Amino acid sequence: MIDPLSLLSGPGAAPLWLSLRVAGVATLLAWLAGMALGWLVARTRLPGRGLLEALCMLPLVLPPTVIGYGLLLLMGRRSLVGGWLREHFDYSIVFSWHGAVLASTVVALPLVLKSASAAFAGVDRTLEAAACTLGQSRWAVFVRVTLPLAAPGILAGTLLAFARAMGEFGASLMVAGSIPGRTQTLSMAIYDAVQAGDDDTAAALVLITSALSVAVLLLSNRLFGRAA
Repeated sequence: MIDPLSLLSGPGAAPLWLSLRVAGVATLLAWLAGMALGWLVARTRLPGRGLLEALCMLPLVLPPTVIGYGLLLLMGRRSLVGGWLREHFDYSIVFSWHGAVLASTVVALPLVLKSASAAFAGVDRTLEAAACTLGQSRWAVFVRVTLPLAAPGILAGTLLAFARAMGEFGASLMVAGSIPGRTQTLSMAIYDAVQAGDDDTAAALVLITSALSVAVLLLSNRLFGRAA
């Protein structure tokens, strides 16, 4: 059996670093969108916010192929958005690592959104009111009171989103493909190794992926416990 550590400097290095890069960028984008949407859901009376939350949570229940197909309809070369990008910037997100980032962001967003909305809803409003009576602006109250109190729950959900982005396969495969050295992440490399009958490489990549996922889940559980 192949030593998993030997893959870090061999054929498994490129998929690993690409997976970390894709997951990192996707988690950042999902965090930014999830924080804003979580605040809207938990703290505003925006009409239709329930429907908005339901639409954002769809990636949790829809098959990845459905998500991938939807992204192709939106960003494909013949679509309205994709065609405009290709015409004006000579750029196509399809079959690029940016496509994998887009797919991973979509599937990771629900985890950040749900944790952020729950964390914001759980903050004691009396503490915010006390800060307001001391002359603090709304932005100062958010930064100094609300966000620190909600941070453990939000961070725990963000870590889960990172793990989800690391393991994304179906939607990314449809949008970005599995091009070695360009769009082939760890999950795609495992699939390709199994298809090629290279069980040793597949097993070693599975061990690497599992070790990363377990580490992220342990840290996330610790933060969830702190938030509770």
